[in-house]
Amino acid sequence: MSEEGPRPLYWLPALLTLVAAAGIWIGTNILGPNTNSHKEIQKLEQIFDVLDQQYVDKINKEEIFEETIAELLHKLDPHSNYVSAKDIKLLDEQTNASFGGIGVRFLLFRDTICVTHVNELSPANLAGLERGDRIIAINNKPSCGKFMTNEKVMSRLKGAPNTQVKVTVLRKGKKLQKTLTRGIIPIQTVNCSYMIKDQVGYIKIAQFSIPTANEFKAAAQRLLLSGMKKLVLDLRGNGGGTMETAIQIADEFLPANRIILSSKGLHSKEKKFTSTNGGLLENIKVAVLIDAQSASASEILAGALQDNDRATIIGRRSYGKGLIQQDKRLSDGSNIRITVARYYTPSGRSIQRPYKDGYDAYKAAEDRAYADEYFKPDSSIFVDSLKYKTRKGRIVYGGGGIMPDIFVPGDTSGTSMYLTELLWAGAFNAFAFDYLNQHPQPTNLQTFIRDFIVTDALLQSFTRFAQKEFNIVYQASEFSHSKKRIAQNLKAEIASHLFTENGYYRVVNTQDKEIQRALKQL
Repeated sequence: MSEEGPRPLYWLPALLTLVAAAGIWIGTNILGPNTNSHKEIQKLEQIFDVLDQQYVDKINKEEIFEETIAELLHKLDPHSNYVSAKDIKLLDEQTNASFGGIGVRFLLFRDTICVTHVNELSPANLAGLERGDRIIAINNKPSCGKFMTNEKVMSRLKGAPNTQVKVTVLRKGKKLQKTLTRGIIPIQTVNCSYMIKDQVGYIKIAQFSIPTANEFKAAAQRLLLSGMKKLVLDLRGNGGGTMETAIQIADEFLPANRIILSSKGLHSKEKKFTSTNGGLLENIKVAVLIDAQSASASEILAGALQDNDRATIIGRRSYGKGLIQQDKRLSDGSNIRITVARYYTPSGRSIQRPYKDGYDAYKAAEDRAYADEYFKPDSSIFVDSLKYKTRKGRIVYGGGGIMPDIFVPGDTSGTSMYLTELLWAGAFNAFAFDYLNQHPQPTNLQTFIRDFIVTDALLQSFTRFAQKEFNIVYQASEFSHSKKRIAQNLKAEIASHLFTENGYYRVVNTQDKEIQRALKQL
């Protein structure tokens, strides 16, 4: 036999193994025992047995199976998905916006866990941990060194509420032993809310989880008490979440009996979701900010307000996810998330992007659309077949995403390769940690925003730090071009360490062109 010839199809046995395993799994877990598929499943079992007993190499059946179940579901549509049992905890955390842990934020810097923020009244706070502490051991095992990753740190610190974890902390050269009782740590989904201008409030929603509607109402009530009559609602970068939460928030803006959303599928009866009486924000003028990462529940909310002529949508076209998924937990603890219906905005449009060319093409088109529409809208969707009318007769379009009423191109002023290197390396975050250890700042956010100034001396200190710690060589011309953005990022990152996202966005919003356009519109 020649040693040369056609390249062996190493992937074929794995694929057959996968198909066999998938068939068995689907037959037992989804179709149930009373199906007409027994002959097909028996054939797959025979193939599976032959491969298991005679294939030349050992096959990791579980790994192949789990990777390819997702591919199998993606053959149906790009948003049906499989989540293995080991990853289901993260899915639950996102849905419930909480997890079992100690309540700290950290960064890995100089191969050490550096505490950047301690949540108020968290287990870490009650045990006396402080911003600036370095965690050098967890449960008596070293937690320093190049082997540590964010995932490893979180897996050690997280755990069921009321369980204990021991940490060794290095603070100003002294070692401290702390025993913490883990608790339920909430994830803030309404990142920032404040009066951005006289009578104008600002609320940023990061994701739509089960507690988000209550968080939103609480933020809105605080702003109303501060005199809010207009609102900038920021949904940029919000990839969505629970549909019910988006409907609840939309209801706060709409008078009774307005359509928020309709849905239908082959096995799902058509449903119409309508608004109720007594919305908290029915008389507030609204501008909604969206971009290419605003998806799913963000699009439900933006579409409901646009089609009911209740808000001005500003920014760039949203992602274009118009499918509704339902989770089914399986006996082994894993989960399948399958599409059960399509949803339609009040005008009747579907905003789902086409996916007939398959998952890979869909994902590639996602990246392409983001780049192509960063500076100008895609005119290809402005066709009669995709034309719909809002409640007052304004023209809107389906076919993929929510097209804003006012398009604002992306802001690339002050960008450079030097700035990109600093951002990707995490230099701003690391510098903020070191800086705050040496320069205490006020605990009042408004005082910080008013009084903290990024001086030229501080910028020089930062560029030297970036070169020493991250090997990012100072580029004079690029620094000069990006100076304003670098200064803003420095102040925003320091604010983030002190006041979390609320501080970060309070700083960056001052130079945000889309927010300025929304304020002008309002």
